[in-house]
Amino acid sequence: MIASSNSDRRGLLAAGNFIVDHVKTIDVWPKQDALANIVGEVSANGGSPYNILINLTKLGAAFPLQAAGCVGADANGAFVREHCRSAGIAVGQLHELRDAATSYTDVMTVRSDGRRTFFHQRGANARFGREHVDFTVTRARHFHLGYMLLLDALDALDDAGKPGHADLLARARAAGLTTSVDCVSEESDRFASILLGTLPEVDLLFANDFEAEKLTGLRLGRGEEVEPEQFRRAAAELLRLGVRQVVVIHAPEGVCAVTKSGEARWQPSVALPGRMIAGAAGAGDALAAGVLYGWHEGWPLERALELGTCAAAASLTHASCSEGVRTVEESLRFGRELGFRGAGQRWSTGN
Repeated sequence: MIASSNSDRRGLLAAGNFIVDHVKTIDVWPKQDALANIVGEVSANGGSPYNILINLTKLGAAFPLQAAGCVGADANGAFVREHCRSAGIAVGQLHELRDAATSYTDVMTVRSDGRRTFFHQRGANARFGREHVDFTVTRARHFHLGYMLLLDALDALDDAGKPGHADLLARARAAGLTTSVDCVSEESDRFASILLGTLPEVDLLFANDFEAEKLTGLRLGRGEEVEPEQFRRAAAELLRLGVRQVVVIHAPEGVCAVTKSGEARWQPSVALPGRMIAGAAGAGDALAAGVLYGWHEGWPLERALELGTCAAAASLTHASCSEGVRTVEESLRFGRELGFRGAGQRWSTGN
């Protein structure tokens, strides 16, 4: 079982990157100096906390949802605040900075395969710090932070060599909340120096295969034939490195979760036909939203992973991060009707 503790608390507070995504679907990915045609575009929510909160409203979460972050005093910032308010998300800790632009990303999505490339303006998110979250004014049960490595103020190391998000997560836990984090797929050597010191403050870690490779040094075969057993080894290594309760590692082929108690699950992804894929932006956040829904509600791990996988598949049917996400019942039905990749390879051990 996975279960969020402190049943007298309720709800989820999500903090970090609030981004307006300008998603452009292109016919091909061009070579340098060449031309590609934009065949569709939409502006929508982006960033780990923003996506997860909107996804939870679409899943039909009945528990309170709260946002914490920084936006600019501009049209994009007004869009973020109004979008959250209209979805029923509390914005009391979504701070407006007068001297910074709201962060945005140009997401280039190739029409044929849904692969995407991001051109990012860090904007107000670079200023988001520990002072922007007050745990004394929330009764939330769980705190989610993302994306690490894309939050400049929190990524900075103090004199003891610890990043700011380690202290922020420690304060969340001291206030009675469980914690989860997600990081960005950055091609750099910062993973160990910035992230490893934070893991002991993390109850639930989300990582894709690229990020898990960077954190553990173990090869997971991105772009090759995936071996679920390698995912289990990487998750176990991340628990050894300090994650407190659960590690969730996902890839296009499926998702693996391993708990501190030794429970391990592999859930294959939905067998979504290529013609149904409109874009891959936000699929990882949709998966995280499904898992966090189960975490908050105390679901068995296997059921939470299935919901996350189905929510991710539904998100792929739209070019934006969240418009494809459906209610819990609709998401599960959508995935089960299509079936799962290599369903016979689904495995579990432990509790």
